[in-house]
Amino acid sequence: MDNPPEHYQPIGIFDSGIGGLSVLRDIRARLPHEHLIYVADSGYAPYGHQSGAFIEQRSLAVAGFLVKRPVKALVVACNTATAEAIARLRQELTIPVIGMEPGLKPAAMVSKSRVIGVLATVGTLNSERFSALLARSTAGVEVLVQPCPGLVEQIEAGEFDTPTTRQLVENYLTPLLRRGVDTLVLGCTHYPWVLPVISDLAGPAVRIVDTGPAVASQLQRRLAEVGLLNQDVGLPGTEEFWTSGSVEHLRRLISRLWGRADGDDPQGLQQDCAPEGMLRRCG
Repeated sequence: MDNPPEHYQPIGIFDSGIGGLSVLRDIRARLPHEHLIYVADSGYAPYGHQSGAFIEQRSLAVAGFLVKRPVKALVVACNTATAEAIARLRQELTIPVIGMEPGLKPAAMVSKSRVIGVLATVGTLNSERFSALLARSTAGVEVLVQPCPGLVEQIEAGEFDTPTTRQLVENYLTPLLRRGVDTLVLGCTHYPWVLPVISDLAGPAVRIVDTGPAVASQLQRRLAEVGLLNQDVGLPGTEEFWTSGSVEHLRRLISRLWGRADGDDPQGLQQDCAPEGMLRRCG
C-alpha cells in the first residue's frame, strides 16, 4: 500500500511517558486537522536519571519507529531527551525535528523580582544544553534551579493530587519562594499535569511559564515553511497512541488526561523498536 502524500502524513510526538501528552494537547489545539502519533516510552521512564547515551539510544529507537510509519515531522516532547539527543536526531533524520527547552527567556522577561525558579529533572539541569541556555537567556536575572526527583514517577503513576505529590511539590517550591521567586519555569513536560497543585502552593502572585504552546507554534511554522501543513480542513485530525510500558495503565491515564482512548485492541510491535524494547498500540 502506497504511503499518503507527505502533507497528509501524521506528526510523531514522543516522551519518556505521559508527560508529552501536555505538548500533544497544545499541538492539537494549534493544529486541529493534523494526524498525530504519540509514543510513551514508559517502559524506560523516567529519562531524568538515565545516562545521556541511554537517552540518545532510546530516542533514536522511538524516532526510527515513527519514521517508518511514516511521519512528516518529529516533536521531542521531553526536555531531557531534547538536551541529550536532539542534535543526533537532527543529524540522522531528514524531517523537521522540534524539541523542548525550559522557557528561561520568557520568564526573565516577565519577572518583576528578577528572580526566577526552574523546576526540572536532574538530567535536564545537568545537561550542557541547559547550561548554554542559561548563559544566553538570563542576563540580569537570578535563576534558581530546583531538581524534582520523584515527581515524574508520581505523575506516571497517575498520582496528580495526592498528599505525597503535594508534599513533594511543597518541598521543592518552599526554598524558591523564600528566596523571592516570582516566576516559575516548568522544565519538564510532566509538570503541567500537576499545575493545579503547583499554582495552589505557589500562590496567585507567582507566574508559571510552560513552553508547550510555543512548541506547537514552532511546529506550525516549520511545517508551513516546508509546505507540509495538512490542507484537508474538512475533517478533524486523528490520534494514535503507543507505549513500551503497560498498555492498560496508559489507557487509563489517556482516558483521564486526553478524554478518550479509542482505537483497536492493543497489538504488539517489536521489529521497529530497540532490541530490548516493545511498542504496543493502545489507542
